[in-house]
Amino acid sequence: MGTTHLRALADSADVSIVALAEPVAALREAATSNFSVTGFATLEDMLAGADLDGALIVSPSDSHVEVIATVARSGLAILCEKPCGVSAEDTRRARASVREAGVGLQIAYWRRFVPELQALRERIGAGEFGDVLSVSCLQWDGEPPSAAFRARSGGVFIDMGVHEFDQARWLTGSGIARLSSYASPVITDPQCRDDPDSAQVLAQLDDGATAFISLGRHYAGGDVASVEVFGTRAHHFSVFLDPAEGDRAQLEALRRQASAFSRFANGGPCEGASVDDAIAALEAAASAASQLTVAKG
Repeated sequence: MGTTHLRALADSADVSIVALAEPVAALREAATSNFSVTGFATLEDMLAGADLDGALIVSPSDSHVEVIATVARSGLAILCEKPCGVSAEDTRRARASVREAGVGLQIAYWRRFVPELQALRERIGAGEFGDVLSVSCLQWDGEPPSAAFRARSGGVFIDMGVHEFDQARWLTGSGIARLSSYASPVITDPQCRDDPDSAQVLAQLDDGATAFISLGRHYAGGDVASVEVFGTRAHHFSVFLDPAEGDRAQLEALRRQASAFSRFANGGPCEGASVDDAIAALEAAASAASQLTVAKG
């Protein structure tokens, strides 16, 4: 994901990545060579040796809180990749760190910066759909990530599901009241026995609408994400992350997100996901994990 951000911001007119901290020498050297940034072996060295206006945290999810605390003490505004820890309590600890340091923290839920989804949210908010009856959010990856990644990601609901929980809340303006979750028993990686390769969630929102969330790690076409909304007056379906277009939509959204963060770091409002949004998504993920029913193989 760090390389994806570097690619996305290489042509940004608003934001330049000037330095990175990467402890793995081969990765650090590749990044500094390919993207003309200054590489540091440790976060502390980067904070002391680089001239920075803000920090983008793209470390393993279970390290987010510690890294946020270190960066906050340096006085920099922070854009942290989702989910901001692997539990709602982690995110609350991060919130305490930035409040104590007096710095801003934005969570990188890039879907909020996809123009198509922004337009959909505006239509829903304007009442164009009438009463929203159902929202479906689907995310399937082309293949599972490595076992090493999955071991630190928090599992399918935290690694993947938080995107959909946040998206459903953001699009409709309604919280998640209750949910139930189900998974296939299929886990193709023997090192990941507690992390199903696919899971589905059925939720009721605070306003009475239902949300269906589909997560999976095996889609032959490549990474895909879609949304569908049914209302009493209108319907919308779109594949906003289309394998035929690669990661174009994500890269564009990451550029727009970084521009919004730049404005936030310079005293503007938080246009992206807040700490409270991240807490809500992680609470939904924890609820889905605790209520998980796994089908018998």
